Amino acid sequence: MIRLSGFADEIAADPAVQIEVLQSEGIRFLELRGAWGKNVLDFSPAEREDLRRRLHDAGIGVSAIGSPIGKVPIDESWPDHAARFKIALDAAEFFEAPYVRVFSYFAPKAGRIEDHREEVIRRLNEQVALARGRPVRLLNENEGDVYASTTERCLDLLENVPDMDMIFDPANFIQAGVRPAKAWPRLADRVAYFHIKDAILGTGQVVPAGEGDGALAEILRDAIRQRGYEGYLSLEPHLAAAGKFSGFSGPDLFRQAVRALKRILDEIGASYS
Repeated sequence: MIRLSGFADEIAADPAVQIEVLQSEGIRFLELRGAWGKNVLDFSPAEREDLRRRLHDAGIGVSAIGSPIGKVPIDESWPDHAARFKIALDAAEFFEAPYVRVFSYFAPKAGRIEDHREEVIRRLNEQVALARGRPVRLLNENEGDVYASTTERCLDLLENVPDMDMIFDPANFIQAGVRPAKAWPRLADRVAYFHIKDAILGTGQVVPAGEGDGALAEILRDAIRQRGYEGYLSLEPHLAAAGKFSGFSGPDLFRQAVRALKRILDEIGASYS
């Protein structure tokens, strides 16, 4: 049974609106990136408690902490970023989220991120070590502006950072000039989670699932029907705005994105809740 989730801060900043829209679409999980216009890592203790209570009362779980960890230049202070990463781990435990989403760092102001491969791998291994013993697993997301922008670099990280798996984001691959249908067979064995957004090759324009070049029906059919994937499909539509650190859709476009994904799942005969 596939579990649907999504970045509810793409619906609205107000968690009451986030919850209302998720419930109206029968979605029982969210990927927690933010609420009240604040990133989850910046919540006060009272805000954490408030949101946990609201989600519990609504019967909504947290599929992952959609953290911004690793979305900083590789030459930014590691001790400072490691301290922020520990907040992400604490948030995952607090909200009983099984995963923390991480990235693989931007290039420094002058230079190329590929020239800092060893430091990227060192930091990610240290993050894995910091998470060891906690009920949470790290998931690296492919992204166009970080080290893990191509199939080869994603494989490089997965081979050199034990105990870390991958989030597969088709639109991010497209925006990096990679065809998701070609990347998928090489990465499939280490994919533990999906971000559902689609895009058009050449322009990078984000569109609802199935309307771009993300080959979502093909990939999900193989993942679910052939490989037995039973994890989360987390909607990150970016249909109204797409930024480096977040996106926005609003309630109506978010509902449109949910229904586009459900059409694909119905087409391939996948069960979901």
